[in-house]
Amino acid sequence: MDNSFEDLSKFISYVLRHKPESIGLLLDVEGWANIDSLIRGAESVGASLSYEIINNIVSSSAKKRFEISGDGNCIRAVQGHSSESVKRNYPELQPPVFLYHGTATRFLDSILEHGLIPGARHHVHLTQSESLACNVGRRYGKSVILRVGSQDMYLNGFKFFKAENDVWLTSLVPPQYIHTLADS
Repeated sequence: MDNSFEDLSKFISYVLRHKPESIGLLLDVEGWANIDSLIRGAESVGASLSYEIINNIVSSSAKKRFEISGDGNCIRAVQGHSSESVKRNYPELQPPVFLYHGTATRFLDSILEHGLIPGARHHVHLTQSESLACNVGRRYGKSVILRVGSQDMYLNGFKFFKAENDVWLTSLVPPQYIHTLADS
């Protein structure tokens, strides 16, 4: 494994969000993993982690994908889980009138037909920032920003949650609540 800072961050994300068992790591229902166990598990697959490296990854992440427990012994991914062992209990909140989702234009027809679905993850991820949504969409190709009528969804019984890094989460977004910004 390449032990560059970026690759180690991606490795931690993969393990804490999707495949803790790939290194024999156990997560509790809130996604917490013991840091010593993470370091030992990483070593088993050739990844060199230390407390210093982990702290640097956590503190330098602009997206605040990870958090370390108050006692400094555990780490978790804030959101984005697909692992069956994690059942995060996020606070339910009333969302703003609109939230945004960035995607690539090649996915637009399917989204407008079927809505936004979480796929392998537990939730659909939304943001209050149009520019952040655009940046997320660019990771997958030519970007399009979707405006989600989150307040209307909420008033119709959909639940919204907010992760510690300000990412809004919901179980799905039906197509009738989705508009491209060009449709505004």
